[in-house]
Amino acid sequence: MPSRPRLVLVLGDQLDLQSAAFDGFDPLRDVVWMAEVAAESTKVWSVKARIAVFLTAMRHFREALREKGWRVVYHEMGAHESFVEALRASVTELRPSALVMVQAGEWGVQRDLEAVAVELGVPLEVREDRHFLCTTAEFAEHAKGRKQLRMEFFYREMRQRTGVLMEEGKPAGGEWNFDHDNRGSFGKEGPDLLRVPPRRFVPDEITREVIELVEERFAKHPGTLKDFDWPVTAAQSVEALEDFIAHRLAQFGQYQDAMWVNEPWLYHSRLSAAMNLKLLDPRVVIAAAEKAWRDGKAPLAAVEGFIRQILGWREYVRGIYWLKMPDYERLNAMEAHEALPGFYWTGETDMNCLRDALSQTLRYGYAHHIQRLMVTGLFALLYGVDPHQVHEWYLAVYVDAVEWVELPNTLGMSQYGDGGLMASKPYVASGKYIQRMSNYCTGCKYDPAQATGANACPFTTLYWDYLLQHEVKLRGNQRMAMQLKNLGRLTAEKRSEIQAQARRVREGCAGVG
Repeated sequence: MPSRPRLVLVLGDQLDLQSAAFDGFDPLRDVVWMAEVAAESTKVWSVKARIAVFLTAMRHFREALREKGWRVVYHEMGAHESFVEALRASVTELRPSALVMVQAGEWGVQRDLEAVAVELGVPLEVREDRHFLCTTAEFAEHAKGRKQLRMEFFYREMRQRTGVLMEEGKPAGGEWNFDHDNRGSFGKEGPDLLRVPPRRFVPDEITREVIELVEERFAKHPGTLKDFDWPVTAAQSVEALEDFIAHRLAQFGQYQDAMWVNEPWLYHSRLSAAMNLKLLDPRVVIAAAEKAWRDGKAPLAAVEGFIRQILGWREYVRGIYWLKMPDYERLNAMEAHEALPGFYWTGETDMNCLRDALSQTLRYGYAHHIQRLMVTGLFALLYGVDPHQVHEWYLAVYVDAVEWVELPNTLGMSQYGDGGLMASKPYVASGKYIQRMSNYCTGCKYDPAQATGANACPFTTLYWDYLLQHEVKLRGNQRMAMQLKNLGRLTAEKRSEIQAQARRVREGCAGVG
């Protein structure tokens, strides 16, 4: 009589054929388990592009496993509403000897799966996810005894540990960080019209079926699928990487923070979704970028800036997430309680920068990091939106959003909800920053230089109002000293005018969209 199978659980963001979950897999006995569940698309009101990326990548992965001759139990959309319900059904039918998985990308999903395993009396083995270059235990050791966690110090440790961009024990080029070379704007001429756009992936039959499913079952969800062209297989992800390295990496660093109307991609890689689904190994990405520099095809500043986002920031936020959850999700250090303005779901606002960034987000499920941090995130921070609402919006609208990476980026970095655990200061700025880094202000009805009056930019008004609200709390932060010094120059009359204007901004935004 054959032994009972092990059930290997593969979640939608674990599509890695080299996963530790498959170590020791016996094709003659063991079974891979996957499930599409509506709850993952509705617990936050996910845009259609995000739903489609996960579902079509999962279905392509299922076919790749079946081509290997492996048995796959795959619950398609509609069979079950939740992971717990789907797993109960499979355990009852298959009576596995054990469940095996790598750590989930979301604390709540991991908790629920562990609970149902106990309920069903089936052992659950949770393995370290070796997709990442730093284990959760290693990050916890790094964090031990530190009052503040700074990415820069962690990043240097990761460089030394891996040898990436290192020469004879020292950082290549003599510096750890080339940020000073990577803050360029396009100027009046705008981005190079001759640059090569990102490689597109025309939907195949599986993807077209998913698009039809999403349009029918999630018809009321925001966004559109008319432009859907994301890489959804490991092979496509490698093609996307090669395309970025060849055509955009060299300019990425200089213009990584720049923005331009109706230009969603610019010199960015579009690789985060593929990496977060585990279709693309970060080691492969890092090695390709480093090779481009060593081969003289991209400057060191561009390569270092790109690698820092992966080897540094990506690993750092995951470490923060698993170190601090579940309490982290509810932190609200600045006591922000405003509701997220409705136009975040429609893009219907007369602020040019927000309209462009929001419309792009809803159309493609994508915005680059400065659009997220210094446009959509900045406005929410200055407006005083409850950071949990901001977190849920970011988790819903971006195709690369998995909670382990999205939550710390949003609540900690963007909204300063953790009070400085991740970021050394709130990333607050007036409309002048957006004017400097983009052409969004050209033709906008608002003047970024004005905090009060009929043409005052809401960003600038709310920037000064934010400083006024939190002046006492921020006084001990040395990195805020210059901004607070400028605040101190405002007369009592000007302060009152700004506060009155800020109230009008909030009244005008409430319920819009």
